[in-house]
Amino acid sequence: MTSPDNSPALSQRRQQEELPAELSSLLLPWFERHRRELPWREDKNPYHVWVSEIMLQQTRIETVKGYYRRFLERLPEVGALSEVPEEELLKLWEGLGYYSRAKNLQKAARLIVEQGGFPQTFEGWKQLPGVGEYTAGAVASLCFGERVPAVDGNVLRIAARLTGSRKNVLLPDVKRQFTARLKEILPDEAGAFNEAMMELGETVCLPGVPLCGDCPLRRVCTAFREGCPQELPVREKQQTRRREEKTVLLLQAGQRFAIEKRPEKGLLSGLYGFPCLEGTLTPNEAAVYLDGQGAPVLSVAPAGHRKHLFTHVQWEMEGVHAVLAEEWGAFVWAQPEEIEALYPLPTAFRGFQRLLKGFTGP
Repeated sequence: MTSPDNSPALSQRRQQEELPAELSSLLLPWFERHRRELPWREDKNPYHVWVSEIMLQQTRIETVKGYYRRFLERLPEVGALSEVPEEELLKLWEGLGYYSRAKNLQKAARLIVEQGGFPQTFEGWKQLPGVGEYTAGAVASLCFGERVPAVDGNVLRIAARLTGSRKNVLLPDVKRQFTARLKEILPDEAGAFNEAMMELGETVCLPGVPLCGDCPLRRVCTAFREGCPQELPVREKQQTRRREEKTVLLLQAGQRFAIEKRPEKGLLSGLYGFPCLEGTLTPNEAAVYLDGQGAPVLSVAPAGHRKHLFTHVQWEMEGVHAVLAEEWGAFVWAQPEEIEALYPLPTAFRGFQRLLKGFTGP
């Protein structure tokens, strides 16, 4: 009796989804000719590669370039990162979003310093805060030559198209299957192979409409052969975001505005922001609320609507500009230039921040 795991139908289906054995021989020469000059490719310093990989999570390469240079100018090595005040670290990160990445970078830096140096294996890197399998694979292969894959969304997209797989690539089991199959065909130059796969996914095998005419893998690509690259990979629908309504208070006293440090836990923890109230208040309702709290309100006016999307939450924000007779409350009061230079404000508040100089006049 044939076991289910070794059934002919299963073997045929698995064979159909195998990655082509000649993948590296086609990909690596292409990468040598087409690799972009990027600041984190100038050397194989694990600190540089690690910082760049964390920054590149959820963020475009062109955006990261400037942040990466500024970050390394201020924090050129892991010891400096371990010691920098958190507020300054978050200011360096301002605008990149997903601020937990910066906090985990510092936690990991302190462990690295405590342990006397960088981990040199995939398993060692995985033990650090904020380092998942992809980042661990990237650093271990690029910097220490370990023969291990680095599988992110780009790589999953390429693998799904090469094999013609209709499986949902967002499922952990599917990612594990593709990771195992990539490991089977990894060349000794695993770092170069991983980097080449990243490059192909970022420049040729694009989401939506790939540039198949420029692809070195098209002759071994099932999706290209069957004319369906735009249909792959299969991804389940994104989880519906929870909608939250907020009133953002732009409190002004003279030339200064009120900001406050957000709680140490929760969304945007440890950053600064404008005072927020739950729900949507009209300017008059906000004035009544502030007056009830003892604020010396002189005038109120609407300050526009802003929307900001987080991974699972959507903020709908109504701004209210309130001019006070004097500074009030347990807030930090600062001029617009000081807020810009000294306090890390998340992107969610940037639209309101840009209004401040207009309120203070020339």
